[in-house]
Amino acid sequence: MNKAFRQGQIQKIIRSRNIHTQEELAEALQALGIEATQVTLSRDTRELGIVKTPDGYREIETLDEAPAAHTDARRAVKEFLRDMRLAQNLLVLKTDPGNANALAVALDHAPWPEVVGTIAGDDTVLVIAPDRGGARWLQKILAAAMGGKENQVKSQRSKGKSQK
Repeated sequence: MNKAFRQGQIQKIIRSRNIHTQEELAEALQALGIEATQVTLSRDTRELGIVKTPDGYREIETLDEAPAAHTDARRAVKEFLRDMRLAQNLLVLKTDPGNANALAVALDHAPWPEVVGTIAGDDTVLVIAPDRGGARWLQKILAAAMGGKENQVKSQRSKGKSQK
C-alpha cells in the first residue's frame, strides 16, 4: 500500500464514522488490510489537515465546507433532478441534457457517506450507495430536496406506464 492510498483510506474512514483515537484509526485501517504505526498516523493526519475535535477526528476543510456542500447538493438536486429510480444499491437520476455532470459533482461533494461515488453522462447520473438501505436513504433525501417534486415524478412515471 502506498502513502496516497493509505491517506485516501484515512479520509474515507474519518468521513464515514467517528474515530476518537489513533488506536481506533489504526484498527479501522487494519480491517482494510493496511498496517500503520502511530508515528505514520500522526504524520498522515497532520499532512491531511485532520484535527481532533470533541466528536472525533475531522478534516479542517470538512468542518468549514460541510454546510456549504450540503446546501450545494440540495440546490443542485432541486435545480437539475427530473426523475429517479432505485435499483438495488444504485440510484439512476435523470436530468435535462447537459446537466448530469453538475448534479454528480454536487453529490460527490455532499457530506453523505451513502454516496460511494457517481458516474455522469449527458442526462443521467448513476449514484452508487454501499447497500440497498443507503440507496433508499438517499432516495428519500433527494426527494425531500426536490421540494415536492417527488409526487410529480411518481405521477409522470404512472402516466407513462398507462400510456404504453
